[in-house]
Amino acid sequence: MRFLPERTQIGLAILRVWTGATLFLHHGWEKQPAHWAQFMAHFPNPIGIGPHASFFIAFLSDFVCGILLIIGLGTRWAAAFCFANIFVAWAAVHHFAFLSKGPGSDHGELIVLYLGALLTLVIAGPGAACIDRILARKSQSPNI
Repeated sequence: MRFLPERTQIGLAILRVWTGATLFLHHGWEKQPAHWAQFMAHFPNPIGIGPHASFFIAFLSDFVCGILLIIGLGTRWAAAFCFANIFVAWAAVHHFAFLSKGPGSDHGELIVLYLGALLTLVIAGPGAACIDRILARKSQSPNI
């Protein structure tokens, strides 16, 4: 693949935007405030803090952090928060389903892909074209 130059920062930016947009559009948009009553009535309580608090954490992860990932603001923190939320859901709600064909395993592959993408963003950062980079440049420039 020598004909294709390496563009690590652009690759990370694509991963960040793609992961954030998918998370927001598929899982976050349905959790917008207009639909809260529907979700709170039957939301799981995987760590024993109550369904309302569990839903609020999922809302922060899927809706708010999904947007933060798309625009690249607080990327590593947003990715870490999403990673923690999705890992808890995978462990407590889906019982680490991945290869099994039993009930609840239908999301296993998607969950593992999200976890891999989010962990990559936590470790490697947001890539190019993000608000995090703009803010970092401004903090490094001398005040005049």
